[in-house]
Amino acid sequence: MEILSLKLITWFNHLVLAYYFAANGTYLLLLVLAAAFIATHLSRLEYGRYQNSIHPSVAPPVSLIMAAFNEETNIVESVRSLQHLGYPDYEVIVVNDGSTDSTLQRLMDGFSLKRVNVIYRDAISTGRVRGFYVNPDFPKLIVVDKDHGGKADSLNVGINVSRAPYFCSVDADSILEDSAITRLMRPIIEEPELVKATGGIVRVANGSVVKGGRLVRVELPRDSLSMLQIVEYIRSFLFGRAGLSQLNSLLIISGTFSMFHKKTVQAVGGYMSNTVTEDMELVVRLHKYLREKKIKYRINFVPDPICWTEAPRDLRMLKRQRSRWHLGLAESIYIYRKMLFNPRYGRIGLFALPYQLMIELLGPGVEITGYFVVSLSFFFGIVDKYFFLLFIIMAVLIGIFFSMAAILLEELSYRRYRGLKDVLKLLFFGVVENFGYRQLLALWRTQALFKFLFSKKKKWEFVKKSGFTNEERNDRAV
Repeated sequence: MEILSLKLITWFNHLVLAYYFAANGTYLLLLVLAAAFIATHLSRLEYGRYQNSIHPSVAPPVSLIMAAFNEETNIVESVRSLQHLGYPDYEVIVVNDGSTDSTLQRLMDGFSLKRVNVIYRDAISTGRVRGFYVNPDFPKLIVVDKDHGGKADSLNVGINVSRAPYFCSVDADSILEDSAITRLMRPIIEEPELVKATGGIVRVANGSVVKGGRLVRVELPRDSLSMLQIVEYIRSFLFGRAGLSQLNSLLIISGTFSMFHKKTVQAVGGYMSNTVTEDMELVVRLHKYLREKKIKYRINFVPDPICWTEAPRDLRMLKRQRSRWHLGLAESIYIYRKMLFNPRYGRIGLFALPYQLMIELLGPGVEITGYFVVSLSFFFGIVDKYFFLLFIIMAVLIGIFFSMAAILLEELSYRRYRGLKDVLKLLFFGVVENFGYRQLLALWRTQALFKFLFSKKKKWEFVKKSGFTNEERNDRAV
């Protein structure tokens, strides 16, 4: 029995090492692809192909859809920030999802809205719509009031109301660059029959100067938790999603700000209301539909920082957010499990979904167990010092390399952070995140996976954010 136990422990130790070889090899491939992709993108910017403006004659109309639930504090400012984006033709649809606070009243007062009669056609089935509110002085804006049904149901209402061929989901607490719509629409304008959805880089706005719902100066935050999330966002967006986009294998585009071809989304039935992360589920469903219909398509990633969001400022809210994301990943993979390793779905079935399953979904559990088992195995002499050293290199040192590579690629490409001091601070936290933060996230993700597998309660947990207060803005602006 003792010999069998030792064999199992040794086998697991080698399995952990094999996982790190596979994961790091995949990350290296994505890093190389991302670097090439960004270099090509920047050369287009340099030669003027990707200007920040589009001539009205070639700009398709776009609907910005904002789902709002109990957003009374910042809703008016958030909507005002969308009124002056640098795109020729767009409308703003705010869907009040049965808020129990004064969200609707704040909108009515802030924009002098009046209730009007509108014929509502539910091409996508939704909850009950209560009313529509407009003001001729704000022709781009329409506010829809509905029964509470969740973010997905609100977005579906917005799609039904939309008059444009493309729509963009916008979080109520997000901050958009002036050229955000233009940059997301550029790939669509270049290949309108091919590109069905686009997403861009989302950055953490904590610490930056925000005035009137607009980012006026990028600054790094003072607290360590926000800094760790900034490094994590840079790494995951810059070479994770950029690399997958190169392979046309992108399964995740941030629901914070993403563009879709409306008819294609309507064809698959809109957002699914009973899932934890509706944005990923929709993207996977689009891949499935388009592959089965044998329609040539692309879902593109735009490697530009176009949207800024507030990251959780305490561990409790961060745990809620990351647990929800991992639950959503597990749900999407389970729903579309028949696509896994299925050659009918090309790179999606043979690479993208297996990558999400083996590395992103199951990987955190292997990491957490690996730290514990390999360390004990070394302590009791089951593995030698060379095996343990190789484990440290694969688990920690290469992680540091990837973090630093992403930060340097970000700085060389976009230079959004100011001066050598900021870069050195980012690099410092790129090292620090591998000693505690990464392991904590892996633990939370493992717990979320167990919750998915064994718990019947998989509810959406609200992530409370403190918002960008006037006091903070004034402090930062001084």
